[in-house]
Formats: sequence, structure tokens, C-alpha cells
Amino acid sequence: MREELFRLLQNHAYRFREEPFTLASGRKSRHYFNCKEITLHPERLELLCKYLVEKHIPDSGLSGKESYGGLTMGADPICYGISLEFRHQGRNVFPLIVRKQAKDHGTKNLVEGAVNAVKTCVVVDDVVTTGASTLQVVKSLRDAGLEVTACICIVDREEGGRDAIEAEGIRVFPIFKKSEFGHVE
Repeated sequence: MREELFRLLQNHAYRFREEPFTLASGRKSRHYFNCKEITLHPERLELLCKYLVEKHIPDSGLSGKESYGGLTMGADPICYGISLEFRHQGRNVFPLIVRKQAKDHGTKNLVEGAVNAVKTCVVVDDVVTTGASTLQVVKSLRDAGLEVTACICIVDREEGGRDAIEAEGIRVFPIFKKSEFGHVE
């Protein structure tokens, strides 16, 4: 499954060009990963989440966690897919959505979902670059009273994000690293 996921990423989500892209972090890079080409395609998302639940999560020692949550919108389909794959196994594992900022009406919560039904959460991200958005999620989840000690992501861009996240006591388990895609900058 991992090899098929790699091929799908390479063919649909990864771009390399001489003229650098501007990333969400503001950094420039000739490597671009648009993982929404995986997460917003039903067949590709199904394969990703099947791989995560059947192989990546168990191999990372995270099988007992009660919820998976990340920053809306990039992590949403992954968290929902993980939850559904666990449901196929007869387990309720809850997806959590973390907003960038609280709404000014209603409950004004930053974290949505079954927050009161769980104690542990694994942070989910599509691509880790600087780690800033992942750490924003960690803070919101911890502020909501959840234990957060791990992060899974599709791609670690190997640009310091993993180190920044791990400095906060969060183990990072990427499926892929940028260096696996060739092209050295």
C-alpha cells in the first residue's frame, strides 16, 4: 500500500520546478506537495486511510489513541477517513476539528467534535514544513484538556518542522519524507 501511495503522491500531488513556489509558511521551495489531490479524491483517500489504520498507526504504536485531530481544512478528510476505517474494525475513534480561530458566536470553541468523550488525541497534518500550524493544533487540543504526544503526517518536508514539534514533546511519524522524492535543492 505504501508504494501505491507514493506513486499516487508522485503522480498527482508532488511538483518540482526550477522557479520556487511560495509555501503557506512563506518559505520558498522548488518542491510542492498538494496533498489535497490525495485527500479530496475518494479512492485515494480510502487507500491513505486504510494504510494509516492498518499499517502506519500500529507500526507507530498509536493504535490505542481515542481521537485524531488537525487544523481545518487540510486534516479534516484524513481525520474523518481514519475514523471510518476504525469504525469498519468495530472501534469508535473520533475525528476532531481544530479551527484557526474561534468563531464569535455559538460555543466559540476552537476544537469541535467529541472532545468530552476522549482523553487522548493524535495530531494529523498533511505536510509538515516549519511545524507552526501543527504546534497551533497541539496547543488548542491541550487547552481543551486532551493529552497529545504524537503527530502523523503524509509528508515531512525536512525543513525543521519535525524538530520544532518534537521539541514540544510530540513524536512525529511521517509516512514519507521530501528526500524520498528525489530532486535535491
